[in-house]
Parts: sequence; structure tokens; C-alpha cells
Amino acid sequence: MAQVARPHRLLTTLEAVAVVGVLSACSATSPTASGTIIPSLRSSRPTPSPPTTTTAPPSVVLTPSVDQGSRVPVDTVVSVAASNGTVSDVELSYRDAKKGDINVEGALDPSGAKWVAKSLLEPGTTYSLTMTGKNPQGTQATKHSTFATQDLSRKQEIFPQIIADGATVGIAMPVIVHFDVPVKDKAAFEKWMTVTSTPKQDGSWNWISSNEAHWRPATYWQPGTKVGVNVNVNSVSAGNGTYGQVSVKGGFTVGGSVVMKADLVAHQMNVEVGGAVARTIPITGGKTGFETRSGTKVIMEKFPSLHMDANTIGIEPGDPNYYDIPDVKDAIRETYSGEFLHAAPWSVSSQGHTNISHGCIGMSDADAAWLFSTVKVGDPVVVTGTNRGLEAGNGWTDWNVSYPTYKQGSALAG
Repeated sequence: MAQVARPHRLLTTLEAVAVVGVLSACSATSPTASGTIIPSLRSSRPTPSPPTTTTAPPSVVLTPSVDQGSRVPVDTVVSVAASNGTVSDVELSYRDAKKGDINVEGALDPSGAKWVAKSLLEPGTTYSLTMTGKNPQGTQATKHSTFATQDLSRKQEIFPQIIADGATVGIAMPVIVHFDVPVKDKAAFEKWMTVTSTPKQDGSWNWISSNEAHWRPATYWQPGTKVGVNVNVNSVSAGNGTYGQVSVKGGFTVGGSVVMKADLVAHQMNVEVGGAVARTIPITGGKTGFETRSGTKVIMEKFPSLHMDANTIGIEPGDPNYYDIPDVKDAIRETYSGEFLHAAPWSVSSQGHTNISHGCIGMSDADAAWLFSTVKVGDPVVVTGTNRGLEAGNGWTDWNVSYPTYKQGSALAG
């Protein structure tokens, strides 16, 4: 019996060792003193989370319409656009040899998405561009850039001039802008040319030629009107590689109403001042073959004394119709072709009766002196009674056509 019990105890000991070995290998539970198995503390520990990474918001991107270091045409419109944010401020500037640093004004879109310059560029000039913007989070960014403009030769530059700028003129005075180089793209220029008046009167541009544009109201100016002219064509392309070289502003004041009405059948001229006839003047006009032109003309110049030579209108010395008068008094120009109102003491006996001149309207010394002191540049002369009409462009013929017809001379008509 004792020999049998010994092996039995050995088996029990081995089983216990095996159990302990299994528990130690798994480490899942631990026995208590009473033999109850509980979960291990090591198995309940939480797994640590990976560290979080903060990404910075993207910066605003400012993109100018001109590339860094580029050379651009003078009619380039500089702009700056923003993506992922807005434009806060733009400084576009250049240095003028006489005026120093010049800032170019611009306008910012209400949304802040874009800035656009209000003027074009100067030729042969280096510009500095500083752009500032911010992203939606308010982080600011600044970008700098430089660029240059093309050089222009003298033949590529167009200078405008306003005729009668600052003067007091008559009620028929057209706004006249003269260009020293022909304008091919008249529509491009006309878009930048404006006329304002106080009191306001509607009117239209009319291109007389490639070198001259006129503007007139639908009816004669009201006396006392202040007229302003803005020819804002600096750097505007005129076609053929030419550009406006400068912008000019000016204007004139309309004086009192003076209207001359010359009837070459009756040989009389009524001069209306302020709407009433102030003087009736006996006159003589052009004889057969030299008829005075009928139509509405505008006084262009006044000369207290003028040398009149028939050679200037193609009549050579030796011709029976040749004349050379060195001192014609109180000469008032009506046309480019040489028609004047003037004193003609040599024809007093014909004045009021017969037309004997070479196309001018002659009168006595006394009447001519009064007229010279009364009329001004821009006053209208309405001539009737001949079968010879006034050619378009032979003087300031703006009122010799109806207003609807006149408007068709605009480069922007239709």
C-alpha cells in the first residue's frame, strides 16, 4: 500500500507544476490566496494615442497681370488678383525726372479679390509694384515686383491740343481737339474723350479728319455755359503702333449770343445781339464766278489788319481778277478757303445793291469796326442767297448739317 501511494503524490505534484507553468506563460490571470483567479492589471492598461499634427492655413497668393522683369506696351492695364484671400493694398509707382516719385492710382474690387490701375503707363519707364494681401485667417503677405514699358519714337507719340482753351467764345463754338499725328483707331480714342457742360447739354463727337475731332451740342450753346473737356488719351493705342502721349484738360466759357444773318439777294446783314437785331449792315458779296458760299459758318479768327493777296487763292499777278491789298481793316475769318467779313471802303457804292467781291462780305469802315468790336470767335454767320454751298470741313462747318447727321460722324455711332 505504501509503495502504491508514493507514485500518486508524484503525479499530483507534476500536474500542479504544469498548471503554474501555463499560467506563467499566458500572464492572463493571477491566483488569489483563496485560489480565485482575477484578471491581470497589466492586461487592462489603455493603448496610447498617436500625437496630433497641426497644419498651418495656406497663405494668400497675389498675382499681378505683368510678369517680374518684363517689358510691356504702354496701353497695358496693370492689375493684381488674390486667391485664397484678398488684396489689402497695392502701390504702383515710377520716378519722373522732373516730378520725382509718382504713384499710380487704382481701384480695389469691393470683394477685395482684385485691384486695377486707373491709368495706363508711361513709355520707357521702370515701375515698382508692391502688393499686400491676407488670407481668411488674417495672416498678411507682401510681394514685390518690377517691370518696364516699351520705348516710343517721336513718330509714335500723339499730342492732343484743345482749340480756344480758356477763352470766352460764341454760342456756335464747337469743341475742337487737334492731334499732331493721325489717329487710326478713332473709336479707341473717342472712348477716352469727354465733354461736360453747366448747364448740361447733350451733344456728339464728329471726326472731321484723322487729325481733328469736334463736339457740338444739339442746339447752340446757352449763353453763360461752362464747358469742360477731358482728352484722357495718354498711352491709349491709336493704331499703327502710335499712342497718345499726354492727357489734356481744358474748356471754355460761352459768352453772349451774337448771330449774323447775311442775305446776299437783299445785300443786307442783320446782326442779332441777345436775340434782337442790334444793327442792319449794307453788304456786298461775291460776284459771278466768285460767289460767296451759302451756309452756316462760324467765326474762326479776327485780325485788326490783314494783307490780302489773290495769289493765296490761286489768282496769279496779271490776271484781271488779281488783287493785292496790304492793309485790310477788321478782317473776320469765316472759312479756310479765304472768306472774310471785312471793311471794304472801295466798294461802298455797291454795298446794299450789288455783289462785286471775290467771295468775301464787304462793308463800310464804320460798320466793320462796330462788327469787329461786337463779334467773337465762335459766333455763327448764316449766309443765304447764293447757289454755291459750303463744303464740309471748309472752316468750322459743324452747324451746316442737322444734328442727326452730325452724330453719324462719331467713331462710336451705332
